[in-house]
Amino acid sequence: MPSTRKASIDRITLPDLTDDDGSQLRSGDGREAERYTDVDLDGRDLTGISFGECEFGKVPLHEAKLRGASFAECLMTDLHAPVFSAPRSSWRDVRIEHARLGSVAAYEATLRSVHIDGSKLDFVNLRNATLTDVLLSNCIIEEFDLGSATVQRLELQNCRIGTLDVGGAKLKDVDLRSSDFSAVHGLEGLRGATLDDAQLSLLAPLLAAHLGLRIE
Repeated sequence: MPSTRKASIDRITLPDLTDDDGSQLRSGDGREAERYTDVDLDGRDLTGISFGECEFGKVPLHEAKLRGASFAECLMTDLHAPVFSAPRSSWRDVRIEHARLGSVAAYEATLRSVHIDGSKLDFVNLRNATLTDVLLSNCIIEEFDLGSATVQRLELQNCRIGTLDVGGAKLKDVDLRSSDFSAVHGLEGLRGATLDDAQLSLLAPLLAAHLGLRIE
């Protein structure tokens, strides 16, 4: 059997950036090569906005409306949002570091070449999303919902996951080794994932119950 393919994460190199205070951001805008630092975007309507080659630092995004927003070749550090709403959004070549997000609504989103590092996320809803070449490292996620998602080349490195839901998901080259899980829902959706021996031992009772096996 061929080995699990790793996520391919493109390096992000930003051009000279223009500092922007965010006051003129509007839904449907197209923004390029800008830097947003300590810009309060809480509650802003940014539906369908597009950011290319931009940098975000210490930006509050609580209840900002990011439905259908697009981020390409962007760096994000210290984002904060108890409620982060970005359904049907698009993320390509994005690196997110040290984010603290509560409820993340990113269902039906598209993620390609995305790296999230050192972040704490409470509930992540990626149902029906498409993930290709995604790396999560050193993250804590209380609930990670990949229900009915299409996922190819996803790596979880040194992460702690409370509940992982993969019901109805289509997984290929999904590497869950080196990460901890408290519970897994939708065990049939794990097809296409790679586990280590310790994880398999922990999942054994769940797999037995799922298959109707009785262990005596």
